[in-house]
Amino acid sequence: MERRVAERLRNALGPLGLEAHAFKVGWYNAILQPAFHLPYPEDTLAFVVLSTPSMFDKALKPFVNKERLKIIRDPVDQCISHHLSRVKEKFPDQRVDVMFDYEILPSRKPKFLAQTAAHVAGAAYYYQRKDVKLDPWGKKKIYGVCIHPKYGGWFAIRGLLVFPDIQVPFLEQPAPVDCVSTEERRIELLEQFNFHWQDGRYRDIIEVKERYSEEQKTYFATPPAERFRLLGLPQEAQ
Repeated sequence: MERRVAERLRNALGPLGLEAHAFKVGWYNAILQPAFHLPYPEDTLAFVVLSTPSMFDKALKPFVNKERLKIIRDPVDQCISHHLSRVKEKFPDQRVDVMFDYEILPSRKPKFLAQTAAHVAGAAYYYQRKDVKLDPWGKKKIYGVCIHPKYGGWFAIRGLLVFPDIQVPFLEQPAPVDCVSTEERRIELLEQFNFHWQDGRYRDIIEVKERYSEEQKTYFATPPAERFRLLGLPQEAQ
């Protein structure tokens, strides 16, 4: 069942520059405090959805051109929401719960921890402070970051698809590729991400197969309120 669902998702999302990686809810819940658990049985099938560098041209720009008058909030969020809602229609006999990376619960906690989901699904390695043996940061707060084995930091985690009626007790967990394997490089990665994230150097901590285009870099480096203009959208659409 998991393979059939995965193939259908690959056919639907691949042409849009999106990837879907399967995991069991139990893998995710096992490494988090109960407050962050997903409320499903442990064998429930879920997929974490990533956007790759090609999403900008394959999904976002066509979406904006087609839905120009209907865009009233962040164009990327609206584009992803549109396409994942359409994916649900490809499973008419299944319940599909969709969660987005920007959604929060009434408690102000995120609906899901995106980087943890990507790690347990084997999609990208979540490098954290605990992955450095000789910690040089003292009492400083250090945030972790996911690195994709093909795209480095040139990708984003966009959402979850949960299939509550599909149980996959025999699904085998893939290990994420540890592509930043030395202590020195991990320190460099976390330093760049936490203290110099604006320059984007952390994204190239490994040799990548594909990165954002210059147009896409400019878009994401622009304050959100000004991005509408870059896409040719009227400012009142915000």
